[in-house]
Amino acid sequence: MNLFERYLTLWVGVCIVVGISLGQLFPGIFQFVGRIEVAHINLPVAVLVWLMIIPMLIKIDLRQLKGVREHWRGVGVTLFVNWGVKPFSMALLAWFFIGFLFREHLPADQIDSYIAGLVILAAAPCTAMVFVWSNLMRGEPHFTLSQVALNDVIMVFAFAPIVALLLGLSEIQVPWDTLFLSVLLYIVVPLIIASLWRRRILAGLNGEARLQKVIARLGPISLVALLATLVLLFGFQGKQIIAAPLIIALLAVPILIQVFFNSGIAYLLNRQVRSPHCVAGPSALIGASNFFELAVATAIALFGFESGAALATVVGVLIEVPVMLIAVRVVNNSRDWYERREGVGAEI
Repeated sequence: MNLFERYLTLWVGVCIVVGISLGQLFPGIFQFVGRIEVAHINLPVAVLVWLMIIPMLIKIDLRQLKGVREHWRGVGVTLFVNWGVKPFSMALLAWFFIGFLFREHLPADQIDSYIAGLVILAAAPCTAMVFVWSNLMRGEPHFTLSQVALNDVIMVFAFAPIVALLLGLSEIQVPWDTLFLSVLLYIVVPLIIASLWRRRILAGLNGEARLQKVIARLGPISLVALLATLVLLFGFQGKQIIAAPLIIALLAVPILIQVFFNSGIAYLLNRQVRSPHCVAGPSALIGASNFFELAVATAIALFGFESGAALATVVGVLIEVPVMLIAVRVVNNSRDWYERREGVGAEI
């Protein structure tokens, strides 16, 4: 791990402060950038996501995806946590913290809306950013790609029924344009670009050596794009953070607990079924992070732009990167302990 990666948490903190500050100093610029969107997907942020994940996708040899079948236990654990635990645990946490414990500190007319936003957030598993977390903990890239693709397929059919069940709504307006465009922009297009680029490099003289050099050069670009994304996100929402810091902090509590609870369950279950660490790590992180573009768009479609539900999903956006970096550090630091279990598979 290089010096930049070792102090990534520090750079994240600096970018959060810089983003909020720039958002206050130059609100017009951030408002303009924030309006460059299609189907609630901000295009400048999408470009930064490309810069983050293409360097990771270029490592993937699509011919090796068939080997993912060896890790069916990890796939099963991830699906169980994503769809059988995560939405329901968040509903319980939201009802307890927002509906009961913090109730007197929050606007009474927004309580139900805050709970709805948190449930919507948890019902949408992450897509693109998972590649970032997996790369930072040296996860198995083919497993990560196949798991994300499988989650996206399930999400098309399961997202609306789960949200409807937990919120007691008879009809959920799923923003299908946001869902399909996000999958296209964040998975399909960058995967095609990375695959064609990889093929072209390998076709030349000393292709494998050249590929490794390209991967090494792209690594810092990926991290810089991650930090630039943070600056943009906190620049967009800095006004809300300053205007209502207590509400933001209270909404963050169940999200934080949910991240560590679900990632911990997935990590421990993978150890129990003896998945290799390079599979357990991505599995834990996929089980904890969220598809925030879909969550924000759904909250706005159902409850409105100024609703408590929309704010709750935005809080999820704001704390995701710092919190997931903590989860990455825990996974990395516990690797020796994880692999001490007898029968844990070797890294591939």
